[in-house]
Amino acid sequence: MTPAAAIKAPTGAEQTDEQATEQAVGQTSEHLTEQAVEPVGGQAEQGAEHVSAQAAERGAAQVSGFDAEKGTLGGEQKGVWEQVALALFIGIPFLALVAAVPIAWGGFLGWHDVVLGVVFYTISGHGISIGFHRYFTHKSFKPNRPMKYALAIAGSLAIEGPVVRWVADHRKHHKFSDRDGDPHSPWKYGTSLKALTKGFLHAHIGWLFDSEQTPARQYAPDLLKDRDVVRVSKLFPALVLFSLLAPAIIGGLWSWSIEGALTAFFWASLVRIALLHHVTWSINSICHTIGARPFKSRDKSGNVWWLAILSQGESWHNLHHSDPTCARHGVLRGQLDTSARCIWLFERWGWVSDVRWPVKERLEARRVRAADV
Repeated sequence: MTPAAAIKAPTGAEQTDEQATEQAVGQTSEHLTEQAVEPVGGQAEQGAEHVSAQAAERGAAQVSGFDAEKGTLGGEQKGVWEQVALALFIGIPFLALVAAVPIAWGGFLGWHDVVLGVVFYTISGHGISIGFHRYFTHKSFKPNRPMKYALAIAGSLAIEGPVVRWVADHRKHHKFSDRDGDPHSPWKYGTSLKALTKGFLHAHIGWLFDSEQTPARQYAPDLLKDRDVVRVSKLFPALVLFSLLAPAIIGGLWSWSIEGALTAFFWASLVRIALLHHVTWSINSICHTIGARPFKSRDKSGNVWWLAILSQGESWHNLHHSDPTCARHGVLRGQLDTSARCIWLFERWGWVSDVRWPVKERLEARRVRAADV
């Protein structure tokens, strides 16, 4: 038995995480729900039969929707060019992040750069937390069509991969969270200091270089049926260019200078991308290693308060793994969750509906009691 396999498998009420992942796969596809995914209705008490990978693949193969075979870039194995591109898109922004302090100290940081950096970080960061994560992965609410497009585009500006690929990876994570099969568990190699250090680095960044890709037809068949999502997913290279160049163009026009364009590119493109990447990856690494665990979950997900603002509320990770489809992650007093606040506003403005807000009884049922420790 490997170290990850030693973590207890879910039973009964603890199955919520895996069941909710399977429910999200089939929720927007009635055909797939009947053929491959066992619905759970969001109730932890109901339990559900484990859906085999073979059944999911059979259901996905029967999809008659739009472009199910080529709904996103790349195949199920990463090519050399993908690995090189990935290294560049991780390495270059990271070098900019390292150089940020001395460059700012040298006077190459203006208020235009700060404004552009904050705006692009906020848009792309919430595109990941609200769009890629809470909507496309977990179906925590239903957006209207323009909002669906906006969320898919905004998340793509974070340059964390096409929406279909991102969702497939994350659904697989929830299905096997901190067990064998989890793409990025820090407990992959064991619990000793050496093993955990190796696992932490794997969970933070190493897993991105795995040559084997998560099969989208198995983990995101609902998105492969959605013409709008497939269209945005296949436009990812163009959105990457926009995310990189738009701050420079705006900064140059705003300051009417080449220097303004260059500093905006450095701060609002490179530094912004690197910071957002490492905050997102910290949810995989830090929030599965340390943090408070006030709610029951079958893994080691924890709440890390000092990441809450930069992660738009994603670092309240324990409740998320206890109740994955809940639209709010920061449910306790004082837990700031800007993503949930945005969803609340979208609901008031009529842009989203059927929001799965936390229910008091469900929260209390998931609370860790002294007797459970």
